[in-house]
Amino acid sequence: MSSTQTDRTPQPARSSELPAIPTIAEVQDNPDALRAFNTRVVDEFRHNGGTVSGPFRGLNVLLLTMIGAKSGRTRITPLEYFESNGRLLLFGTFGGAPTNPAWVHNLRANAHAHVEVGHDAYDVTAHELPESEGAAVFADIASGHPHLAGYPTPPRTIPVFELVKSPR
Repeated sequence: MSSTQTDRTPQPARSSELPAIPTIAEVQDNPDALRAFNTRVVDEFRHNGGTVSGPFRGLNVLLLTMIGAKSGRTRITPLEYFESNGRLLLFGTFGGAPTNPAWVHNLRANAHAHVEVGHDAYDVTAHELPESEGAAVFADIASGHPHLAGYPTPPRTIPVFELVKSPR
């Protein structure tokens, strides 16, 4: 995926407020609920230069474009990201769900992806941190972000990925 795949033409700002993120139960009852929510987030992100409202207001959000592990199709997922010591990090919390989010499986199958961060877009390689390092990084960052600490504790290890910008 190249940087030219994304139209970065500025668009008029969108002012509609995003709804709440679908709960785990809502997604289990209606698998399309999360897809519909994500589509709205992607649209708002692109129209507002990387700024989104609702449950993502004030958070660092990026769009992660990757290839689906099972489908082989391009998938775009809005995700909160964190920066620590010059590293761009993603946490596979899935809101405390007992399973990993689909994007984790996708990156494990194919680590090459594309991100949009604000007005920037570039290719990355995702590196999953070893379990002990990932747990330490997650605990350190979660201590400064109460919304992370508020998630239910899932019966699984939360995967942590570092996104490394690909050389041009």
